[in-house]
Amino acid sequence: MLEVISRSLVIGVGATALLDLWALFLNRAFGIPLANWAAVGRWFAYLPRGRFAHDTIAETPPVQGELAIGWVMHYLIGVLFAAIVLLLWGLDWARYPTLLPALIVGVVTVGCGWFILQPGMGFGLAASKRPNASQVRLIGLINHIVFGFGLWLTAFLAR
Repeated sequence: MLEVISRSLVIGVGATALLDLWALFLNRAFGIPLANWAAVGRWFAYLPRGRFAHDTIAETPPVQGELAIGWVMHYLIGVLFAAIVLLLWGLDWARYPTLLPALIVGVVTVGCGWFILQPGMGFGLAASKRPNASQVRLIGLINHIVFGFGLWLTAFLAR
């Protein structure tokens, strides 16, 4: 179990860091806005208070440390998704990583954003309330494919 935890940490942090570098590239090259980790942190901070959905997260009062909460949760979720790969495909996957399992988890996990986070923040299912919903969906899918690639690459480099 300790090996699952340690490999999940390394692979999840590595894949999430690659995703963040990708987002920075998209921002610098194409003007795609960076994720608002303070808003994400605000959403997470309200969960223990029993509030799972907001009309719009921007209208919800800020909480102390929301930016840090958002960044920490971003990386913890990356670690959790890495653990899912290891739990489904086993530690042998981490020892001899293949791309397909990582891409499957990357693609499937876009649903967490589309069906949990975005509706909870007031953006509708799969960002349906956003004026640029199709763009948000496409970028989200591409980002999760990049994250899946990052799972594989980090596992490959760490084996």
